[in-house]
Amino acid sequence: MSLFARRFGSSFLVACLLVPGWAFGQALPNLSLLRVRYNTAKANAKPTGELKAEVDAIDGALAEAAKLGRTGEMRRLIAKGMTVLDGRPWTPEEDYRHSLVLRAERVFADSARPLTVRLEQIYAPAIDLGAAPSAAVQVRPLLSQPAGSPEVRTLATPSDIPRDLREAPLVMDLDVSQVTDGPYELSVEVSTSGRPIGRVKMRVAVQRGLDARVAALQVGSAGAGASVAADVRYPIEFMNKVNRGLVEMGTFDLGRELAAAEEVARNAAGGRDPFLGRTGDFERHYLLSGANEIMPYRVYVPKNYSASKAMPLVIALHGLGGNEDGFFDNYQQLPPKLSEQHGFLLAAPLGFRRDGFYGSGVAGSGDVSERRKRDYSEKDVLEVLRLMKAAYNVDDSRIYLIGHSMGAIGTWALAAKYPQTWAALVTFAGTGSPSLADSMKGIPQFVVHGDADNTVNVSGSRNMVAALKKLNANVTYVEVPGGSHTDVVVPNLEPAFDFLASQKKGAAAGTKQ
Repeated sequence: MSLFARRFGSSFLVACLLVPGWAFGQALPNLSLLRVRYNTAKANAKPTGELKAEVDAIDGALAEAAKLGRTGEMRRLIAKGMTVLDGRPWTPEEDYRHSLVLRAERVFADSARPLTVRLEQIYAPAIDLGAAPSAAVQVRPLLSQPAGSPEVRTLATPSDIPRDLREAPLVMDLDVSQVTDGPYELSVEVSTSGRPIGRVKMRVAVQRGLDARVAALQVGSAGAGASVAADVRYPIEFMNKVNRGLVEMGTFDLGRELAAAEEVARNAAGGRDPFLGRTGDFERHYLLSGANEIMPYRVYVPKNYSASKAMPLVIALHGLGGNEDGFFDNYQQLPPKLSEQHGFLLAAPLGFRRDGFYGSGVAGSGDVSERRKRDYSEKDVLEVLRLMKAAYNVDDSRIYLIGHSMGAIGTWALAAKYPQTWAALVTFAGTGSPSLADSMKGIPQFVVHGDADNTVNVSGSRNMVAALKKLNANVTYVEVPGGSHTDVVVPNLEPAFDFLASQKKGAAAGTKQ
């Protein structure tokens, strides 16, 4: 059993954008995140008796499916477990519903062209369908629409749907020419004999003139300087990754991202750097070598920043399922405010993927693709640190690392691996390997955890703190009575930043990354 299981098991040009119709590959919901949600549901439910026996049987089957690499079956079993924990029976209709998946030729669609989607199944459900199923395909806007626009628009009503959508997926060319620009929930509800038996949905974005804007950005990136070319190309490459199924769309705002890239392209004409001298909150991008992918990272530069004076830097690592925006847009937006107050530079990497774990081995070794993801997640953090030091006058003796949940796991992992880099650490609701404590005993730490955390058990921090204190490490531990996995962060951010502000490495201890 992996350390992840032990720790969490009881709790926790235009052509580049075009993908052939046979290559639909949108990413399914993140499996690691699904498992954490399932484990959290078990910890909250505390099943006993017959329910516990049923859940134990599901967990046994889930472990076997994981061992054999049967991810479709893993998704089915997690869905079944969540259903029974919710007090609902696992019916053939539930089995059918969770087998469905919807994919599109292009998730980001130019409304001048048909939107091609495909209804599939990820496993064979146990259901007698009777009559051949039919369906209703609809789009529902995720943002407010102009007056007079329909709240829900039906795009198609296909009949005689194949019974086995693994062998014969249903491909549909949907007319979206009348759909207003913006993000939508595209859904397909399947019925048989007039009885709904399953509904599946996915997020799509519609933008008239998208192909022309992409082509213009391609030209703009070619004319931009090397330092900003990735900022111009980012939305193109992100759309391509989503269409290929490498990442989920998440909260990506197509209109905003296109506009931001277009502004950079305009301001970068003639080789200018539009980020030079900029302060405040903004996003940057760079090409991660080896992976050959453009990575985003969020930056806050205090208003009083001057290149003539070295300034402390905080690197912030988001939790599982989050992204580089987490420490900026969440937590009541306190981290950038506190950074301004203390005169800190603040940077938050993506960590390659939303479930990269920043190089930590806490989730087990995994297969080749998992190891690759973990390695590039670590490399992304280190590259963002390098880029910040190249762009700003960073005080090498005051570089801090903070994280929440998966980010806290990554904080301890990177602290142990690169102890000479960090002047202090802050972890919220994390866990790690106490055997690594000796590697980071010289780094002052501020550790926060709630004793009612059903996602990452409080023992994760208790054990790390105990191991560190045994080595006489400088550790401030805040255990919040009744604190959950999320509510412990905001009340402790101010004291955490105060703690960081008081920490500085000796001149002899600092080394260049």
